Amino acid sequence: MQEVILNMLPLRGDERLAFEEAMPDAVHLYARRSNVTEEQLSQATIILGWPKPECVPKARNLKWLQSLWAGTEEYDGYLPKGTWLTSAAGCNSRGVAEHMIASLLALCRKLPLYRDNQQNHVWKDMGDLKTLTGATVLVVGAGNIGSCFAGLCKAMGAGQTIGLKRTVTGPMDGFDQVESISTLEQWLPVADVVMLSLPHSKQTEGLMNAENIFRMKQGAILLSCGRGSVLDQEALADALCSGHLWGAALDVTEPEPLPSEHRLWDIPNLLLTPHIAGGMHLDMTRVNCVQLALENLKRYTGGKPLKNRVQ
Repeated sequence: MQEVILNMLPLRGDERLAFEEAMPDAVHLYARRSNVTEEQLSQATIILGWPKPECVPKARNLKWLQSLWAGTEEYDGYLPKGTWLTSAAGCNSRGVAEHMIASLLALCRKLPLYRDNQQNHVWKDMGDLKTLTGATVLVVGAGNIGSCFAGLCKAMGAGQTIGLKRTVTGPMDGFDQVESISTLEQWLPVADVVMLSLPHSKQTEGLMNAENIFRMKQGAILLSCGRGSVLDQEALADALCSGHLWGAALDVTEPEPLPSEHRLWDIPNLLLTPHIAGGMHLDMTRVNCVQLALENLKRYTGGKPLKNRVQ
């Protein structure tokens, strides 16, 4: 059966040609998420990109879906039986890590408070600041993003970086130690910075509950960039308003968008961004996603194992 590749990637310039050269005997179709047709889906044996989950069952001949994003839980229950699924894990690591570093430094220097003062035309010294120098940084979810973030923290003088993950297989770049996520309660009281970079799953949902938030060191900073379901937002608001935590930065919430009446909006030492740390805001991320899909297509053609296979 001839392969039909439905390419829904954000391609530019000569990038189409590279995919066609990688599998010259295939039929190459091109579409975007907003304009893909039922006929294109029904023909596709391979989809590269980001189709709407409810459209995927229409791809009755589908063998393999290469997602545009690291998180693939939206496709649970939608893929035809036996379909391979690969993610774009790692493609946006630098972008997300830089966003979280920027958020961390902004909180250390109280920039959200000074921005509020600027808007209110108030010239006022807001007191003590924090530094990353010598800090203990705990990353809960020591994957590609966490590793990149930890490396940036080390480069800026962090004293110790600890990564927690479900399965520990050895050392990882950026971390002084990598431990099991089961040791979370042990590390929370000693970390100056806690960064959450976890996917949504039954195991991670509500992991940072009220008890764990108040286990954190007095004056610590909490960052979250994985999925909002990991965090008890009401408990976080309590910890910030009571002064237990110095500050927090969330790029993800539950739900999204965050309802306009939610109390998180009005907490001065909380920095909120609308799930924009990753995505295609950097062309570097777009290029990484395209290159990964192209490499996996070449691997598929050559009968080699695909990168980022989701089990």
